[in-house]
Formats: sequence, C-alpha cells, structure tokens
Amino acid sequence: MPLTIIGLLLLLKYVPFAAGLPLARAAGVVAFGYAAFLALRLLQSEEAVHIDGWSELRPAPVEYFACYGAAALAIVLMSAVIVIGGAKHVPATQMIATFLAALLLGGGAFGIGLGGLFTRVRWNHQLVEHRSALGRVTSLAWSDVRAVRPNWRGITIATHDSRRVTFSQFHAGAAQLALHANNRARRNAETSTKAFATL
Repeated sequence: MPLTIIGLLLLLKYVPFAAGLPLARAAGVVAFGYAAFLALRLLQSEEAVHIDGWSELRPAPVEYFACYGAAALAIVLMSAVIVIGGAKHVPATQMIATFLAALLLGGGAFGIGLGGLFTRVRWNHQLVEHRSALGRVTSLAWSDVRAVRPNWRGITIATHDSRRVTFSQFHAGAAQLALHANNRARRNAETSTKAFATL
C-alpha cells in the first residue's frame, strides 16, 4: 500500500492541476513513515501481558508512532495553513490540499486512538473482554465463539448471536489471542457438529 501511495503521488506530479503541489515531499514523508513503521515492528513484543490470571493486549510502538505522529503532523500542517495563509499569497490548490491533508491526518490519529491505543482487550479461560475508549465493555464467552476473521480494522472474534470483539493486529499479543480464538471457534464447531449428529 505505501508503494502504491508513493507511486500515485509521483504520477500526480505530472498532472497539470496538481503541478503546484509539493507531491515529491509528500512521497518522501510517506516513505519515511513506512520505514519507521518497519523499524518499530522489529521492536514490538509478540507476547501478551499476564495480570491476575488474565492475558492482556498492549498497544505497540507502531500504534503510538502512528497516532501521535499523525496528530503532530496535522497540527503542523494546520498551523502552516493559518500562518502562511495569512502572511503571504499561496496558490489556492496548495492551501486546500494542505487543509485536507491536515484533516485526514487528524481524523486518522483520532481513529487510531479510539480503536487501538485507548482500548483494553483481555482474556482468560472463560471469556474475552473488550473495553472501548468510551468505557463500553463487551464480554464473549469462549463457548459462544463461532468465527475469527481479519478485516480492515484488525481481527474480529464473533459469536453465533452477532456479538463481536475487534482488536488491532498490531497489539502485542494479538497473534496469541487470534490463535486461541481460532482454536476455540474450531472446537465449538466440532462440538456442535457432534451434538447435531447424535440427535
């Protein structure tokens, strides 16, 4: 995906309406961000934290970097729009593009914070529990788990009655939880099949 974005930015550089935009710099920022992402992934722990009989996911350095880095860049871009826009004449396309980039980065930082940094996911032998950034708690009994699916937000654990818990694949311990949930879903499916066969 980063290579696609960099390629699109470099192609847009040769489109007449985008000729005045600093697209080469934007491509450089994307390349730097992706390099930092890869470096931080090497530092990430793969183990969940164990507290009082519970295993708990922890946000990874990648998520902190993405959230706070995007927020800082959004502030810088918005400051540039306000300060430079009032100080000297800048082409309207540059101002609009900078403003939209700041909004997108700010929205991305907010989404990463709500969906990853400020959530809490933990599990034990009986259930998995998800506490959202707004304090909403969802608990799923392992005996009710029917499916584990990846999606754009991370990994979703779902039950037969459509209750679900979604967590980031970048959290420390996410692979452990996904494997455990997948094993439970498979075991539950086998048990249901056997129960149906004996009827």
